[in-house]
Amino acid sequence: MKPIIIVAVTIVNLALISYTIGIVSEQRSRRVTAKALHFLRIGVVFDIVATVCMVIGSGSGPFTLHGLLGFSSLTAMVVETGLAWRHRSRSGDELVPSWLHRYSRVAYGWWLVAYVTGAYLVMSGRG
Repeated sequence: MKPIIIVAVTIVNLALISYTIGIVSEQRSRRVTAKALHFLRIGVVFDIVATVCMVIGSGSGPFTLHGLLGFSSLTAMVVETGLAWRHRSRSGDELVPSWLHRYSRVAYGWWLVAYVTGAYLVMSGRG
């Protein structure tokens, strides 16, 4: 395995940890706390870096099934983080609206599907 792919795998696992802390924190408290927002932002940064490393290291370009899953899940989490930031800046520590609470779960769930599917595709030689 290429060193850049090993770095990408390590970084995407850090994104998983960061996203999990941020989303679980928001889901439990139903608030976008400073902690939740911090971990969501870190997760996005890790996710972007891991995605770039994977594209560079894969040699097959960004337009594969694995790439499309990865880009769509990254987009969902960027939107989630933007919505969480907007809610926090406008409403402070108020409860999140039910639609944002649901969207957070859906975006994170999609990211997990892409994470697991991407790992499977790579291990099976299809990614």
